[in-house]
Amino acid sequence: MAVKLRLVRMGKKKQPTYRVVASDSRRARSGAFLEIVGTYQPRGLSAANDETIVSIDNERAVHWLRHGAQPTERVAKLLRQCGALDAFEASKAAQ
Repeated sequence: MAVKLRLVRMGKKKQPTYRVVASDSRRARSGAFLEIVGTYQPRGLSAANDETIVSIDNERAVHWLRHGAQPTERVAKLLRQCGALDAFEASKAAQ
């Protein structure tokens, strides 16, 4: 089974929020997934506070990367932002 780390769209119309999930690559974008790894809110919590919010469990993200999960381009950027991709590369280099 090929596992991908990708985004699942949630939220209201014109106000998206996303879950970062580990999912079988053959499933639909918003289909079943294996585990929720984090969340991503590109528009912030409100119109007044328009900052991007990224919340990722680095330990679980590194776990999935060690077991062969492939992140999508956007998720790879988010993982790099949170430090999970750097932690994975450091653990891979230490082996």
